[in-house]
This record gives sequence, structure tokens and C-alpha cells, in this order.
Amino acid sequence: MMSFTYKRATLEDLAVLTETRITVLRAANQLDEKTDMSDVEKQSFYYYKKALSDDTHIAYLVYDGQRFIGAGGISFYQIMPTYHNPSGKKAYIMNMYTAPEYRRKGIAYKTLDMLVNDARERGITSVSLEATDMGRPLYLKYGFVQMENEMEFLC
Repeated sequence: MMSFTYKRATLEDLAVLTETRITVLRAANQLDEKTDMSDVEKQSFYYYKKALSDDTHIAYLVYDGQRFIGAGGISFYQIMPTYHNPSGKKAYIMNMYTAPEYRRKGIAYKTLDMLVNDARERGITSVSLEATDMGRPLYLKYGFVQMENEMEFLC
């Protein structure tokens, strides 16, 4: 059985968090290495710096010895209270990643579980995410359900 280390990210991990974010976005959007991601990279760095500092984001980094092999994050935010969510507290899973050669070993599932438990500890009852085709089976297995009523408008 393989043993991996799961580390809660700190400000000292900004570089690996930012690099992983770009890797995830390239894969999810089918972008090659030539696509300029410099602005997204800069903004991601600033996002992590602020959100880790004000505790509106938690991320976990996964290592096999000294080798980085995976990550996952959760962002916390507030909406107006609703009947089904009187606190208005919500969370959004982001940046789930496992290195290709480490996939199907339970790493993403364990990372997801840690993130959901962090949300529960904050009293959050609604966690959402955007799933890729590759990630969808994991989220369904965990218990996420497909949303039917949400819409989006791109300005």
C-alpha cells in the first residue's frame, strides 16, 4: 500500500499552488503550452496570497516523499440566506489535480473528503464544483449530484 503525505497549504506554498492551477486550467480547457497564461498565473498567485491569508480558501498538497503529486482546494463564500441554506454559507471545490501516474489510487477521493470535512466544520451545508469528464465519476461516487437549475451568463 502506498503512503502519501497530505499537507495543508500555507503562504510558503504559493509557487506550487499557482503552478498547479495553471496545469489544471490547461488540462480542463485543452490548452497547449504555447497558450499565454501569464495574466491568469499572476492573478492566481494574488488570489492564493489573499485567500490563504483571510482563510477564505483551504488547499491541500499531496506528496510521495518529496515529489508533488496532487492538490485540491475549496473556496468559502457567503450568499443571501435561503430556505434550504439559512446561513448563506457556501463552498466551491476547485483545482483538484493528481499527477497522471498516480491516478486511481484514492488520492483525489481522500483530498476531496478532507475539503468537504473542512466545509462541514465551518457549518457549510452546500458544496459545489464544476466537474470535468474525467473527474465526474469521482464526484458522483462521493455523493455529489448533477445540478439542474443553475444558469450562467458570461458578461
